[in-house]
Amino acid sequence: MKIVIPGGTGQVGTLLNRALTAAGHEVVVLSRRPVHPGEVPWDGKTLGPWAEALDGSDVVVNLAGRSVSCRYTADNLQAMMDSRVDSARVVGEAIAAAARPPRVWLQMSTATIYAHRFDAPNDEETGAVGGAEPGVPGYWAFSIDIAKAWEREQEKADTPGTRKVALRSAMVMSPDRGGVFDVLLWLTRLGLGGPVAGGAQYVSWIHDQDFVRAVEFLVDRDDIDGPVNLAAPAPVPQRMLMRSMRTAWGVPVGLPATRWMAELGAYALRTDTELLLKSRRVVPGRLLEAGFTFDHPHWPEAAADLVHRVRGRGPRARA
Repeated sequence: MKIVIPGGTGQVGTLLNRALTAAGHEVVVLSRRPVHPGEVPWDGKTLGPWAEALDGSDVVVNLAGRSVSCRYTADNLQAMMDSRVDSARVVGEAIAAAARPPRVWLQMSTATIYAHRFDAPNDEETGAVGGAEPGVPGYWAFSIDIAKAWEREQEKADTPGTRKVALRSAMVMSPDRGGVFDVLLWLTRLGLGGPVAGGAQYVSWIHDQDFVRAVEFLVDRDDIDGPVNLAAPAPVPQRMLMRSMRTAWGVPVGLPATRWMAELGAYALRTDTELLLKSRRVVPGRLLEAGFTFDHPHWPEAAADLVHRVRGRGPRARA
């Protein structure tokens, strides 16, 4: 197949590109700063010559959007909103204008759309969309607004010949440098991989190989559209997530962090505590109902596999 990946130069796009290329597909990446073969320039908001790449393609997987790994200032939150909404809008315009539109458009979304909760898991049918939870910072609602606007832009696109799926993805755990697993493993190796603010908040995650397999599954299944949760079936409390990482790497101790310590750490890492403190208890209802089988459904085994692959990168990973 010919697969076009707008915004495909980040961590998720890189692993998806690598896997799909290895499977024999032609992959075209749309990038604001193209540097490699197979990358086509675009600005993520206006139609241009890049749209020709979509005409005649089989699949579009739109991953474009400003990274959430930043301080949640007003400017950064607006940039997150604009980059996601603009890119989804213009991808829809390009598909609508194509003489031979792709048969499926997978649009990245986020599991963050669901409410901060501990009592029950969120699936696509019964899950509670967030934005009005009591006792959480008010600005967390903006992340929900971003996710809603992101999905709404795909929904309203006039693309009758193209099936549309919104990928409500949890944290994609891969051994690649710079990803969320890499950061968590770095903290673990420093002895800082303990519970944060008690560690009861749930972390939803998906192993990188299952993420790729789920994307391939959704491309093949013509009967699935709309929102789909891309998350392993067993989300875990943050304290258990880090305990499994300590076990996998062989670190005996992980210092706990209070909420204010997490604020200081997030500031130093130029990120935001929402990523640490929000309880994302998300499960893949529609994938399981459709018969998808996870190779890595449980975190301890997934963490062990990822650590094994990190160690296989060579001496620098073990320094």
